[in-house]
Amino acid sequence: MTGYRQVLAVPGLAPLLAVSLLARMAITAAGMALTLYVVLGLHLGYAAAGAVPAALTAGLALGGPLLGRLIDRRGLRTALLATVVLQAGFWLAVPVLRYPVLLGAAFVAGLLMVPAQAVTRQAIAALTAGPQRRPAFALESVQGELSYLVGPAAVILAAATLSPATMAWGVGGAIVVGGVAIAALDPPLRAPDEAPAGTAPPRRREWLGRGMVAVLVLAFGTALLLGGIDLAIVATLQQAGQVSWASLVVAVCGLASVTGGLCYGALSRPLPGRLLLGLLGVATVLAGLAHGWPWLCLAVVGTGLLTAPTLSTVSDAVSRLAPAGVRGEATGLQASAMSAGVALGAPVVGWAVDASVPAAGFAVAGLAGIAAALAGHLLSRRTRRPLAAASGAATPDRDPCRVGA
Repeated sequence: MTGYRQVLAVPGLAPLLAVSLLARMAITAAGMALTLYVVLGLHLGYAAAGAVPAALTAGLALGGPLLGRLIDRRGLRTALLATVVLQAGFWLAVPVLRYPVLLGAAFVAGLLMVPAQAVTRQAIAALTAGPQRRPAFALESVQGELSYLVGPAAVILAAATLSPATMAWGVGGAIVVGGVAIAALDPPLRAPDEAPAGTAPPRRREWLGRGMVAVLVLAFGTALLLGGIDLAIVATLQQAGQVSWASLVVAVCGLASVTGGLCYGALSRPLPGRLLLGLLGVATVLAGLAHGWPWLCLAVVGTGLLTAPTLSTVSDAVSRLAPAGVRGEATGLQASAMSAGVALGAPVVGWAVDASVPAAGFAVAGLAGIAAALAGHLLSRRTRRPLAAASGAATPDRDPCRVGA
């Protein structure tokens, strides 16, 4: 645990992780909040309700690189000001918007969402170095798992006790407060020895090569796998007549991921990202063999233990492969790849379940992860990456899928 103590002792990093967690929990809960608002507040069906968070997710996928580029060119506070103002206006207006307008507004809100996750990753890359970086990204991945465990559950609880409008305002308020707090902290996004802001950034073709594409493929495959697991769990338990236990199984998987992330960050040696994703895929396929909630709880532990380590490895690799002048855009591309993967995960797994049996959902999700790991391996062979320095000159490097693993 010495590594974690060193990381938390880095000036400014612990407060950033705390306020970022608040913002990320609210952002993670935003889709659920909009779904429940459409059902409970507008009294529409679940198909209409599902379209609104889908529009939000589409905006998130497209907006990541754009916001990252804005941060690279105009600075953190400019980007945060734009997103905070937009989020405040959107969530305040939700109760008075008609459904078609809400659908379009949700897309815009996703496009200009407070970039809490991307900023945290950039700050970690700027504030840490050497052996500190891996445990720092492990904490960031654990933060993400906690946001998924707490955020949607808190919204569901709030929906049972508050009006739909109040629930929406609460989520929006948390997003705005998180964005304002990050702006107040104004964490550095470049290390002292990196090119200062205002330096001409390297051209995209100099850093967005096969190495970076390989890491983005790993990000997409991981997100697709994780985006379909919940549906596979529900389908398996529904077939067994035990669907009421689904929340427990999902919670066990999430807690296992938190444990895996903390343990991985404390290891003395890294593991290749493609290996972690391949093992995650195998564990997910094997989880489909479980029947009944006790066995499924046990089966998803393997998946959970490998989730946060895989995510932290991908984030670490992106931060190392991207030069300082384009790190915002690179982390935005990572966020877009993961948003696209999550968006596709549930439909792909749902198709497999409908066409066969619930176990096929686990199999398809796991095989997608294995395929992404293999693709990342093929793309990363004999790749070169630019150094994250002012010159942006390309030099040979290790396998990008191993960097920071």
